[in-house]
Amino acid sequence: MKSEYDFSKSRPNPYAKQLKKQITIRVDEDALNYFRNLSEGSGISYQSLINLYLRDCAASHRKLRLQWK
Repeated sequence: MKSEYDFSKSRPNPYAKQLKKQITIRVDEDALNYFRNLSEGSGISYQSLINLYLRDCAASHRKLRLQWK
């Protein structure tokens, strides 16, 4: 291992904008169980499935339709 490294020709990480940000959200137990069960069959973690679903909603500009009774 070198005692010093030359970073003068380095460049910024091109994937930095794609990094995930850790947040805390409150999710209903039913919704969480839905994604956990889905993850067991797909081999993808439930957090990744939730992220993929939210990303798909954002990409397709999906609007939430609420009907109060």
